[in-house]
Amino acid sequence: MNKRLSRSDYIFSVIIIFMLLGVVGAFFYGIQLGTERVEAKQQELLDKDIEKAKGETSYNQSYLVSFYHTIYLPFKEFQTVWFKDMNDIEIRGNTLDPAALIKELSKLASAKYDTVVTQSMPSTSPLLQDAHKNYLKSLKLFSEAAKSFQTKANSMQVNVLASEIDKDAYFIEAKSFALQAQKQFYDSIVLWNETVEVNALKGALFVGHDPLPLTEWNQMNFNIKNQYITAIMLKNKYFKPYNPQDLLIGIDDMIKSGQAKKMNVSTVQELTDILVGTGAVRQDDFIQGKMKWYGAEKIPQLPFFFSTN
Repeated sequence: MNKRLSRSDYIFSVIIIFMLLGVVGAFFYGIQLGTERVEAKQQELLDKDIEKAKGETSYNQSYLVSFYHTIYLPFKEFQTVWFKDMNDIEIRGNTLDPAALIKELSKLASAKYDTVVTQSMPSTSPLLQDAHKNYLKSLKLFSEAAKSFQTKANSMQVNVLASEIDKDAYFIEAKSFALQAQKQFYDSIVLWNETVEVNALKGALFVGHDPLPLTEWNQMNFNIKNQYITAIMLKNKYFKPYNPQDLLIGIDDMIKSGQAKKMNVSTVQELTDILVGTGAVRQDDFIQGKMKWYGAEKIPQLPFFFSTN
């Protein structure tokens, strides 16, 4: 004898079926959600690894050191002789043979070009590659401009020779390429700094500010300050015998000593113009005073940060 299900039995069966469907749906939804979260976490870790790898392979310290010794230093050696000879022309011009001096400068620039052109930077370091190219352009122009200037030097009064060299378009362009290369080198140092710091570099948000208030300058880390100084030097065509960090420490000294406040100076640009214009900055000023402000900073192991040139 067949027993027919009652209305309540049907309702109960339907409820059980819906409950089972809900459990199965929740189970598969949980699997899907868990899978998505795991994939998202894996992608996040992968992205971080890629970013880290880019930093380590593109602007690690070994590349900076290599660039310093094989490209920057040969140019710096030429630059040092350039400023010595320009100073000699101004001070001892009557006892010198300016044409012969300029001829030797042309030969030296050419020799340094031959040294630097054989070097290379990896394609994963585009800023260092560009700095390399610009130092080469600078040396090439210095050599060619000096060579063509020899005949002018013979027919020019010694007391105006240095100023005429300063106004020469080819020498100006040579200096501009050198300043561009300098900025790219220091920009690379900032990229290295980003790979060794967990948090964002202090003051990085202020780099684009022009003019830059001294209050914001005081919040920047050392490498960011240097980056900012190289931009000012490029913009104002400050081709000088000292390094950006030498100008940097001069700015800090003016602020810390209260001189900037007494002079009613409120921006980095104003202080820079005063220090450069008065000749108050000297090569290796940073070496003499770095421990006062930057003993705990993360600085790459490059000789011009730690020893005199």
